[in-house]
Amino acid sequence: MKQLLKRILSAKQLAEGVAWERKHYQPNELIIKKGDIGRTFFYIEKGVARVSGEVELENQTSIKPGLCDLEAGAVFGEMCLHQSQIRMATVIAQTDVELLEIDGERFSIYLDDNPINGYLFYKALFEVMTNRLDTANQRVENIMAWGLKAHAIDKHL
Repeated sequence: MKQLLKRILSAKQLAEGVAWERKHYQPNELIIKKGDIGRTFFYIEKGVARVSGEVELENQTSIKPGLCDLEAGAVFGEMCLHQSQIRMATVIAQTDVELLEIDGERFSIYLDDNPINGYLFYKALFEVMTNRLDTANQRVENIMAWGLKAHAIDKHL
């Protein structure tokens, strides 16, 4: 993904400062917040960022479990690739993070106009998303197994 994205972002239609910009975040600095409207996606060049959700509990309390840590080479916010969307998670820098914030609409137009690069990009993105789905499925299965054991339900299965 790194080399492909670097090649795509060097195109005249995707000038730095117009279609994308490089940003730096300090540890514990908010990158995106769940529920906000976004129109950009991100590529991490350096550092580690934590993706977290929010779960409402009883008595108006909530917890913010860490869903995963993303390292250099990872993309996130890809739901905003074609249009503005509500952010599905919060992302916070865990270390110094350098990333590229890319305008989703401009990037999408470029991919439409350049179908070979578009195909290669979507192929790489599909691989990223299927790996994330596989990891999520494994985590759900582990949590279900833990819950069944913790409540002694596994004896009845």
